[in-house]
Amino acid sequence: MQMQMMVQRFMAPQYTRHAGLPSTGCGWHPAAMNRDEVNTLCAALPGAELTAPFGPGHDIWKVGGKIFAATGSEARGVSVKCADVETAEMLRTLGGCEKAPYFHRSWVLVPFDSAKATEIEHRVRDSYRIIRAALPKKLQATLAS
Repeated sequence: MQMQMMVQRFMAPQYTRHAGLPSTGCGWHPAAMNRDEVNTLCAALPGAELTAPFGPGHDIWKVGGKIFAATGSEARGVSVKCADVETAEMLRTLGGCEKAPYFHRSWVLVPFDSAKATEIEHRVRDSYRIIRAALPKKLQATLAS
């Protein structure tokens, strides 16, 4: 029953397949975002900073010293944090996301070639919100709004 409610919640219009559009292998609308556009989106978030702790070619976005988005050197997509493991599993089950390599099970990789721009933007903003909310209140207060 709970799983059914989660499926209904995640099957909102932004997650549905689009009839008549070219397939990208899994039937989702072709991506309208790429690495540069994700970087632009992340840079606009208050307190976000681009780091390269894993070397060149890896764009790691942090807020308050904690990662909220990552694009690897292959640039297949952006890895983001989900609210919990169940949400991440749900997104993988629906076929729009993959297991984020090198991250905990509560992270997913949103592929550039199969996710809509609105889905990518939503996932990045949600990951940012989750990570920022977990920061100590004093640190949150020092970050721009």
